[in-house]
Amino acid sequence: MKNTDFFTLALEALNESDPGTKCSLVEKLYSNLKEGTLTFDHSQPVVEKERPSYADFADIVKPAEVPGRKRFDTREGQGILLHAIAHIEYSAIDLALDSAYRFREMPMEYYIDWVEVADDEVRHFRMLEDLMAKIGVKYGDYPVHTLLFDAGKKSGCDLLHRMAVVPRYLEAGGLDANPKIVQKLRSYPKIEQIEAMVEALNIILDEEIEHVSKGDRWFKFEAARRGLDEDIYFEILQQYYPGFDKRTTHYNVEARLKAGFSCGELKRMGARRCD
Repeated sequence: MKNTDFFTLALEALNESDPGTKCSLVEKLYSNLKEGTLTFDHSQPVVEKERPSYADFADIVKPAEVPGRKRFDTREGQGILLHAIAHIEYSAIDLALDSAYRFREMPMEYYIDWVEVADDEVRHFRMLEDLMAKIGVKYGDYPVHTLLFDAGKKSGCDLLHRMAVVPRYLEAGGLDANPKIVQKLRSYPKIEQIEAMVEALNIILDEEIEHVSKGDRWFKFEAARRGLDEDIYFEILQQYYPGFDKRTTHYNVEARLKAGFSCGELKRMGARRCD
């Protein structure tokens, strides 16, 4: 008999180590969820994931040992950059799936939101795979780190923590970093591959705003449910990233405001301007 339980199918996709199969399982899960054909057994115990799904095919190293990004006008430079971004998007597939899988008794909109995010990340990953293939690179060709997996594992104890750490901190950081990469790519001569990379990054930036917005929505949902104000965001981040608000960062204020951050928060984080 075909299994239609949402949490069973989400865990299957989460545990899948083959990228192509994982992407197909996510797309199928999202399609079935939208069609309303799934059941929800909230009594199922949460199975903790001890190792990332890419551990079967990728060489895992410390963050400092990941190849540096430079010379985007060379095949190697483009490959390293595309691979690094693909790794972020692939990790984001699992983080979105995990957020949908591990937190129970939530409104249906919550599960739709996070599977939709996973489906978006699948599309991003495949787009980057295609760009890598054009220069003879595939996911797993370069070493990767586990920073995103580790953050997801540490924050999995609590919905409020997960929404603060993953979408509202780590993914929001991508809103700041993405335009800098695009600016650097545009400093090189206009060739087809670089133009395609810029287009892909712009697509990812636009859609990641919505992903951070979903995290913002459910962070505020849970904070309100517990009677907490926005100070809790800073308290949580100090637990995970002590001194995070003292670091010098150029914030993408426009994107962060669209994603749900307030000017008060951004100024407290060190944003120079917020109108």
